[in-house]
Amino acid sequence: MSLLPLYEYPDPILRQKAEPVTKFDDDLRTFLSDMLETMYADHGAGLAAPQVGVSKRMIVIDAEQEEDENGNHQKGNPMALVNPQIVYKSEETIFFCEGCLSLPNQRADVERHQRIKVRYQDKNGVEHEIEAEDYLAVVLQHEIDHLDGILYIDHLSRLKRNMLLKKLEKARAEK
Repeated sequence: MSLLPLYEYPDPILRQKAEPVTKFDDDLRTFLSDMLETMYADHGAGLAAPQVGVSKRMIVIDAEQEEDENGNHQKGNPMALVNPQIVYKSEETIFFCEGCLSLPNQRADVERHQRIKVRYQDKNGVEHEIEAEDYLAVVLQHEIDHLDGILYIDHLSRLKRNMLLKKLEKARAEK
């Protein structure tokens, strides 16, 4: 397993619509493992393939991680979802303070559907469905958005988005 390079805003790959995965083989399984390792190394709850430079419809998530007393992240329930699609969205929404590995150290409140149902394939191509609510639903919506070239900042008002991007620019300039 190895760490993959993270692509940051405004890299054009983050705005592309990802292509479906059609080949389920050892290379795919290794890539998904590398995505999980990269997500954990950067303390993320999720990661989409475009964020590591691959425009394919794949995400990895772990919405059940915990931090121990030393600040180390402990794995919870890692999942790899290939060709995920949301097939149900509740009318009820929630606001959640989101961040993104492609927009480092920036956060903003985003409105998301409280409950969703996602149909996806696992690393072997077997189809599954998952029903999610609250935090898990937010993580899934955030990562699936990446597959359509949508970032969480696209859900913000123009004013909030511009303020966040200015803070990102300032933080990069100070490095």
